[in-house]
Formats: sequence, C-alpha cells, structure tokens
Amino acid sequence: MPELPEIVCRAREMEEELVGRRIRSIDVLQPKCLNVSVDAFERGLLRAEIQRVTPRGKWLCVETSNGHLLLNLGMGGELLLMEGESPGKWRLRFGFEDGEALYVNFWWIGNAHYASPGRLDEHPPTAKLGPGALDLRREEFAARLAGRRGAVKTFLLDQSRIAGIGNAYIHDILFRARLHPLRKIPTLSRAEIDALHTAIREELGRSIEAGGAWYEVGLRGQRGGFTAGDLLVGYRDGKTCPVCGGTIEKLKTGATTSYVCPCCQPPDGRRDPEATRCSSAGG
Repeated sequence: MPELPEIVCRAREMEEELVGRRIRSIDVLQPKCLNVSVDAFERGLLRAEIQRVTPRGKWLCVETSNGHLLLNLGMGGELLLMEGESPGKWRLRFGFEDGEALYVNFWWIGNAHYASPGRLDEHPPTAKLGPGALDLRREEFAARLAGRRGAVKTFLLDQSRIAGIGNAYIHDILFRARLHPLRKIPTLSRAEIDALHTAIREELGRSIEAGGAWYEVGLRGQRGGFTAGDLLVGYRDGKTCPVCGGTIEKLKTGATTSYVCPCCQPPDGRRDPEATRCSSAGG
C-alpha cells in the first residue's frame, strides 16, 4: 500500500510532467471507483487543465481549471504516463492533447473522485484527514498528542490525527524513537515526543529521497529505491537489531502486527543502558 513517501514522490512526478496539460479524453473501465456518475466525472474533467498536484495523506490531489481530481491507490497500483496502449490492466485512462495518456490501475481497491470548484473541503475522505505527517512542526506535533490516552502506534495510524503513516513505515519510526508500539501516550516524556517527531521526519524522509518503496513504480515505470534491505526492524523478525545486537521480535499489538527490538523498545520505556542510540546513517 502506498504511504506518504510514495504519494509525495508521485505528486512530485505528476507536478513535473502534467501541469499545463489539458485532459482531452477520459475512459472509465471501473465506474465503481468513482464518487460520481461517469457522466458527471467526465463533465467535470474533460478539457480541464492540470494546474497543481499535491499529496494529502495517502491521496493525490490534482487541482485543475475545473475542480479537483482525487486519486487514492488503496492497497496499491500504478499511475503510468505513456503513449499507446498500457502494457497491463488499467481502470481509468486520461488522454492528453500531446498524445500521451495517464493510465490508472488499482491492484485491489482504489478511488478516483471528483470535487467541483470550491467544493474540495466538502469531500469526505480528504476533509476528515489530519495534517500530513511531514507538515507538523515540533510544537504542533506535541499539541496533537496532548490529552490523548491510547497507544502511540494507534495514534500514528489514525489518519484523522496525522495523515500518511501506515503499516510499512510505522515499525521503523517507533524503533528510531525507541518506543514500544503499546506505550500509552500519557507516559511519554517531552524528550520522547520530540524523538518521535524527529523519527517520523527521518524515516519518511529517507524513503522519499530514495524515490519511495521498491514495490511501487513511478509515472515512467521506474521502481522506487527504498528496498527491504533499508528496513531497520520492520518485517525482520528473527534478525539482529542494528543497534544492540538483540533479536527482533514479531508480536500482536491489538488488531495489528508489530516488529520490535525488546531491548531498545521495552514496554515500560526503561531501556537497557548498554543499548546505544541509532546513528544517523544506520537507524
């Protein structure tokens, strides 16, 4: 599933490649992914000029001269910009005046929504999102945690609180901050909250710098450069912790699975004094 790093990378590519282009044709093979009828979708976007593309949590927000196209790849998919027919499956096709087309495919579920001019704030799936995970300053982040009583992992995965973090990056974010996923928010010190804010920015940032996860592709079909080998503890149960040399464990945390180093991320927050902090290069 694409998360904030992949959405940021796709938004940057779309901004570079699509701004200024006018939508000449629209083909919809999967009407159920739309929030309006096919006729209304086409009326809104045909002949519209793309003006800006921005990330909004796990959504791509495409501003046009006649409203917004909102794309969510759900469990994964492709956005391919090319001439001729797409080499694989596709659900929507946006043709441009220069002969190229943007093919949209969803592996399982996904959405292509339209918001008419001035109505973006009324689009329920994006209106309910919290601020982007990389948009919060340190004090703003601390303020959003104030008064919360649940587990820190649950908070970070709640898109209405902070948008863009999912199961792919949450494990290494918490590991960087030396926090167990079940730690209750009221038990966090200000230093730990600051460390968590830094961990979010560093972990998501290094994936963005690499072009996103290796299992996602860019507009021209290029693979992301953030590979399984770049993970610190996520999905590495039974492997060695890169900091203390302990064994990474897989455990059930409510409805989700987590990967932790029990030495670096003890449930009570009391770490082994022999466990050193991650270096900026290694974790």
